[in-house]
Amino acid sequence: MGVLDASTSPPKERYAVSKDNIIKLIQPGNVDDQLTEILRNGARALLAQAVEAEVADFLGKHADLKTADGHQRVVRHGHLPEREVMTGIGPVAVRQPRVRDREADATDPDRIRFSPSILPPYMRRSKSIETLLPILYLKGISTGDFSEALAALLGKDAAGLSASAIGRLKDGWRDEHTAWQKRDLSAKRYVYIWADGIHLEARLEDEKQCILVLIGATPEGRKELVGFTDGARESAQDWRDLLLDLKRRGLDVPPRLAIADGAFGFWKAAGEVWPKTREQRCWVHKTANVLAKLPKSQQPKAKRALQEIWMAETKAAAELAFDAFIESYTPKYEKAADCLSKDRDTLLAFYDFPAEHWKHLRTTNPIESTFATVRHRTIRSKGSLSNRTALAMVFKLLEAAQKSWRRLDGHNQLPKLVLGVTFNDGIEVIAKPTDRQPITAAA
Repeated sequence: MGVLDASTSPPKERYAVSKDNIIKLIQPGNVDDQLTEILRNGARALLAQAVEAEVADFLGKHADLKTADGHQRVVRHGHLPEREVMTGIGPVAVRQPRVRDREADATDPDRIRFSPSILPPYMRRSKSIETLLPILYLKGISTGDFSEALAALLGKDAAGLSASAIGRLKDGWRDEHTAWQKRDLSAKRYVYIWADGIHLEARLEDEKQCILVLIGATPEGRKELVGFTDGARESAQDWRDLLLDLKRRGLDVPPRLAIADGAFGFWKAAGEVWPKTREQRCWVHKTANVLAKLPKSQQPKAKRALQEIWMAETKAAAELAFDAFIESYTPKYEKAADCLSKDRDTLLAFYDFPAEHWKHLRTTNPIESTFATVRHRTIRSKGSLSNRTALAMVFKLLEAAQKSWRRLDGHNQLPKLVLGVTFNDGIEVIAKPTDRQPITAAA
C-alpha cells in the first residue's frame, strides 16, 4: 500500500488550513479555571475576615488589662508570614495576625498568648483534604502517586504533599488509631448497636478481606463509632474477639437491640457475649436477598409487598402482610418465601421500640452510608495494604464522618429504654398502678 502524498493528490482533495483555525488545547496540570479562581479569591477574603474577627474578639476580652503606664496591655503586632493552606479547591493563601502582650516577654510562662482556632500555627491542609487522603489510599493510590493525584483533583498548585509527608501522616494516623483502640469504655453505654462487615476495594495482606464495624447510639441519641477490626464477614471468632475486647475495656452493659444483616458470624458471637440483647435484621439486606430469588418480572410487585410489611403501622398489620407474602409466593417461589419466613421474629423486633426510632432500626444504613465512597464487594485493586495501614485509613474516615452523624429522632425516648420502659407498636406502655386493698375499720 502506498503512502498518500499531498503533492500528488488531486486538486479537489487539497485543503487550505490557516493558523487562525488552530485551537490550543489546555494541557493537563495547567488548567486555567476562572470559576475556581473566583472561589479561591472568595475563600481567601472570607478566611481573612474570619481570622480578623477572631483576633478582634480575643483583644476585646482583654481590653480591660493595662500596662504599668496605662496603655493597652494586649495589642495587635503585625502579621505572621503568608502561608498556603490546601483546601478542597486548591491552595488558599492566608496571613495570620500577631498578638503581643506588652507586659511579658516570650519566655514568661504567664504571658497572654493568642491560640487561633481557625488557623492553628502549623495547619497546612483543611480537614476535607485530610479526609480525601485516606480515600485515595484505600482506592489503591500509592504513596508516591499522591502528589500527581491531588494535582489532577485540585489543580497544578496542589501537588504539595510529598511521599515523605504522606508517610509521616500515615505514621501519625496509625498512632492515633492505636490509642483509640485502647481507650477506656467503662463510662460508656449504648442502647442500640449497628453491625456490618464492609469489603474494601483495597486488598488486605491476608485472608481477612473485610472490616468489621460497630456503631452505637448513646442514651443521649448520639451515634458513635464503638469498634472495628479486620476479619472475615462470616467468622464468628473475629466478631467474638471484637465484642470481648470491648467488654474487657469496660463496656459491660449490653445494648438493648442489635441491628445487622443475616451474617451468621455476628449473630452467633452476639448471642454468646450479649445473650439478653434483642436482634433486628436489616430490611434492606433482606429485601435484596428475597428479590434475588425471584425472576425480574416478579421483583417490582414483590418489593411493594415487602414494603407493606415493614411500613405497617402495627405489628399485627405487619404479621398479616407477612402471611400474605408467604401465601402468595410459596407455591411457585418457595426459596424466596423461605428466605423471608426464617427471620420472621427478628425482622419485626423494631415494633417493640419507640416509633420515632423505627427508621433507624430497620436498616444498617449508618454504616452503609459512611462507607459508600470506599466500599466495593467484588472488585479489588491491584497490590495490597498492610492490615494496620488499612485500619488506620478507615479510622480517619470514620473519625471525619462521625462529626456529621445526626442524632436519633426521638432521642428523649432513649432514657426510658435504659430504665426498662416497654413499648408496644412503638407506643410507651403505661404501667397500671396496683389496686389498693380496701382499709377495714378497726373493730
